[in-house]
Amino acid sequence: MLKGLTRRALLKSSGAALGGLALGSAMVGLDAGKVLGNEDCSCPPGPTCSWHNEPASQRYTYFEHLKPFHPFDRHTKTTITPLGENEMRITFMGSCIPPVRRAQQMMSIFVEVGWDKKKDMPLDQFVFDCGSGVCANYGAMNVGFGRMNKIFLNHLHGDHMSDLTHIYCFGPSADRKSPLYVWGPGRSHFTYTDPEGKPWGPYDDGTADYCDALRKACRWHSESFSFQTTSYPDYEFPTRESWGLPVDPVPVGDDPPDDAYALVPIELDWGKYGEEWEDNVAYHNKETGVKITHFPVIHCRRGSIGYKLEWRGLSMIYTSDTKPEIRSRDQAINGGGGVDVFIHEMVVPAQVWAMKNTYSDEPPEATDPSVVQLQMVQNSSHSPQGAFGYLLSQINPRPRLTVATHFPVADDTVACAMKSVQEHCKVYQGNGQAPKGAARITWSFDLMVLTVSKHRIVEQRGEVSDFGWSPTTNLPDGKANAPKYHNPDGTGNPYAQILTDTEIPACEDGTCNYDEDGY
Repeated sequence: MLKGLTRRALLKSSGAALGGLALGSAMVGLDAGKVLGNEDCSCPPGPTCSWHNEPASQRYTYFEHLKPFHPFDRHTKTTITPLGENEMRITFMGSCIPPVRRAQQMMSIFVEVGWDKKKDMPLDQFVFDCGSGVCANYGAMNVGFGRMNKIFLNHLHGDHMSDLTHIYCFGPSADRKSPLYVWGPGRSHFTYTDPEGKPWGPYDDGTADYCDALRKACRWHSESFSFQTTSYPDYEFPTRESWGLPVDPVPVGDDPPDDAYALVPIELDWGKYGEEWEDNVAYHNKETGVKITHFPVIHCRRGSIGYKLEWRGLSMIYTSDTKPEIRSRDQAINGGGGVDVFIHEMVVPAQVWAMKNTYSDEPPEATDPSVVQLQMVQNSSHSPQGAFGYLLSQINPRPRLTVATHFPVADDTVACAMKSVQEHCKVYQGNGQAPKGAARITWSFDLMVLTVSKHRIVEQRGEVSDFGWSPTTNLPDGKANAPKYHNPDGTGNPYAQILTDTEIPACEDGTCNYDEDGY
């Protein structure tokens, strides 16, 4: 504890490193529609402050009270829940910072726009980041691999790209029978000479390097499954012009360019900004009208980027991980026009983080080694809750909805963060228009769904089965190309790569050992 302060006084102090810890029966911000001012969010002394044994640390009440969203059409049960013609849907498939927790997977956001009535599909759709564990949520939310063919990575940390391996490997076995396109930053070109005079770098650390290495690492898998169809005739290749790309879409490796195992990096110049901003286009599809631009942010190492998606007068910014910085602020101000949804990362203060990690009921002192280590992580990479509040106060006009993400959500941590944010600006959490003078804010949680139109932004809670099977498939029309490992008649040959010398056959010498149909 800090000398001269009681525990209660420390927790009540607005200047404490905890950022205004908010716990116990005095918590605020949990009821939808509440406007927050300067309520006393201090925690009473005693055992009720236990962060790991109290209900406040084991649930997120606000999310529980949201109305459900059903990802399968409620009438057919086998198709996608449709969007309005001019609506955008944002689903948080992952929302947390490491270490992993069962309640939240790592970062991933799925964005869908509009509706194509002929195809009975969204007009266009995108994956932003794909950290570990998120594929289970994609499947539960009825998003198949065929809808996950355009992936935008903000940076190459494992909690933002780990499930790309799963998406790449298993997509061709499902309904993605076309290449996988991956956007991300180019090489950092960073060099460093340590205090002993030893030089480090530069490294081949760009998105194209990553995709090339991933393709090589997954060779055993891709060959193993290539007795299945991985391509169809008449695939319409996107071009640099048709998708408004900054580079030509060229696969790494030796796969046919129309094959589902073709991995296509779209590398972005992360350092470009200022007068060159208008050239920072990552994707601009003239057919669907979606434009995605990118801008550099500050996160741990050079080569992290934020994205802005614009479509039919709607806009979304996803900064991913970043320290508070002016480019994210300026992009949200948007020349005075503002944005609809501003998604920005937030972390708990280092002392709270250390207290949680060590299962303590008391925040460690600032000099504790665990706090020192986490403070370094924060300084290299992240926006703590107080800084998030200050950043939001500098964005005018305010976003229609600000979303804090990459955050370990529970009633206690959200209330703590709310206290810090409200030190800088008045905020409102709930569906509906924020009252005058208040910024509307929410904290993301896995399966949170935002439906955005010009008139309103609705938060919902995905209602899914934990025991679901496959999502709705969308296979191409027409005859498939023969698999790589095929029989003379063009059908797949599952025996082409295996040795069967030790197999126990279903039938042998007229004797049936077991039923080959599986029963």
